[in-house]
Amino acid sequence: MAGPVLHSVHIHPLKAARALDREAVLVERWGLAGDRRWMLVDPDGKLITQREEPRLALLTAAPRADGSLVLSAPGAEPLAVTVPEPVATVPVRVFRTKVEAVLAAESASTWCGAYLGRPVRLVHLDDPAVRRPIDPAYARPGETVSFADGYPLLLATTASLDALNSLISQGDLPDEGPVPMSRFRPNLVIEGTEPWAEDGWWRIRVGEVLFRVPKPCSRCIVTTTDQLSARRGKEPLRSLARHRRSPGNGALFGTNLIPESSGTVRVGDALTVLERATPPVFA
Repeated sequence: MAGPVLHSVHIHPLKAARALDREAVLVERWGLAGDRRWMLVDPDGKLITQREEPRLALLTAAPRADGSLVLSAPGAEPLAVTVPEPVATVPVRVFRTKVEAVLAAESASTWCGAYLGRPVRLVHLDDPAVRRPIDPAYARPGETVSFADGYPLLLATTASLDALNSLISQGDLPDEGPVPMSRFRPNLVIEGTEPWAEDGWWRIRVGEVLFRVPKPCSRCIVTTTDQLSARRGKEPLRSLARHRRSPGNGALFGTNLIPESSGTVRVGDALTVLERATPPVFA
């Protein structure tokens, strides 16, 4: 088998909205450039994701060179959204973490609210270098993250997806498989590994960039959402719960990454495992 290489790269300019493919992207200390710097929140400042609004999968937030967005969605006219001036911030919540963010123009919040059929606010993370520290149980002082769920990047492998789809085909809902990689919303997808190899990584290099692998990624109902139709089923979460459930961590697929350096990653870059870890125990 040839060595592992970077198969694809994906960013999500608006958290929970459609993923965009990239051939190359800059890795910043808090994540990929342009990834999850925008987020929707409810009137109380709580984040809104595909967990409760699966139709976000059909909303595209296309970035422009100046950091602004063009929003588009089925049944809606596209809307350009400029980066708001950080003259004032408002408190928002990403799960249990309070973060200061900047409100986008009211027209943008109105557009998003009309699409979802509920009051929402669109916010921007103006300074990811200082706004949101990573969980100190897994991070070093000064390490921060964007509006991503918990860590700067998410990595998955094609071999593990193939193995998971084999499990789905042998289960009681085979017609719900195979599932595509888009269900897991990764940033980096690696090919050329053994299935579940990423379980045993601690430090890796992708191209010129070093990463630490703090913990596997716990999966939720978003994985059951078809990213092209917004329809939900029960797989792959059902099979993950049966075969990849780790006590205290839930159903696992893919792994989180924290950058230890900056640089550009490109499709085709080699992945090198620098240090290994003990894989999780599965129930």
